[in-house]
Amino acid sequence: MVSTATKIGNFSFTNCLMNAAGVYCMTREELAEIEASTAGSFVTKTGTLEARPGNPEPRYVDVPLGSINSMGLPNNGFQYYLDYVTELQENPESKPHFLSLVGLSPEETHLILKKVQESDYKGLVELNLSCPNVPGKPQIAYDFETTETILTEVFTYFTKPLGIKLPPYFDIVHFDQAAAIFNQFPLTFVNCVNSIGNGLLIDDETVLIKPKNGFGGIGGDYIKPTALANVHAFYQRLKPEIQIIGTGGVKNGRDAFEHILCGASMVQIGTALQQEGPSIFDRVTEELKEIMAEKGYQTIEDFRGKLNYIH
Repeated sequence: MVSTATKIGNFSFTNCLMNAAGVYCMTREELAEIEASTAGSFVTKTGTLEARPGNPEPRYVDVPLGSINSMGLPNNGFQYYLDYVTELQENPESKPHFLSLVGLSPEETHLILKKVQESDYKGLVELNLSCPNVPGKPQIAYDFETTETILTEVFTYFTKPLGIKLPPYFDIVHFDQAAAIFNQFPLTFVNCVNSIGNGLLIDDETVLIKPKNGFGGIGGDYIKPTALANVHAFYQRLKPEIQIIGTGGVKNGRDAFEHILCGASMVQIGTALQQEGPSIFDRVTEELKEIMAEKGYQTIEDFRGKLNYIH
């Protein structure tokens, strides 16, 4: 029997596919739809200290090869999501979950993580380092000094399984520098990648989205090559106990297969889930299983990270 089951840290999942943060995760109702689907897990909307309405509409638009968005972190506040995942874990049938979080300042981030540390939540936590944090500063993960400082402080008190959501890196030296920092810490996973920042898409003579004069994160087919490169670069560089979640450009079984081949232990679906709905997990799981069966693979560990090079 071909299986798409996987593990992240000490957690087992019946399926390696799940939603990407930002899609089907704003409300309990949306999260319940992912929970009821064939996805192996869900990740919550990145929760901030207080609820946020986000940027003015239109802030997300589908285009033929993907999507553009500048959401502005709309969410119901981290406590809303923490309460829901803590409630769900009381059910023995429940899947393990990922709680995504970020503060609007390092102080807020610590405040949120300390509350999660004190809570009864036993699942995985994802610290979103791919959010712009301070006006005039880059996203946290592009500021290596700040990233190292935040992680150093976090691990003085945080003992639950923690991973980080990363923006795409584009330079080999940045892969080296980022991995050297991440390898210092007991991270459970890294999630590669968030959308490619500050793209611009135009319809006739006008930008597609309202915030930031049309500048927004690009998702979908556009970002798969970048996502695969980031997954594989970190697979090559991170210590084996830090696993990788692959996110970016997944809309069929072949895309998921490639993410795993590059080293991902779990694969998230964003833009395509937004466009197709939670039934996408049935289709992509079946397509992935067909590819595995054709190649004689029983489990994803049979081929994970085993990308061939041309010699």
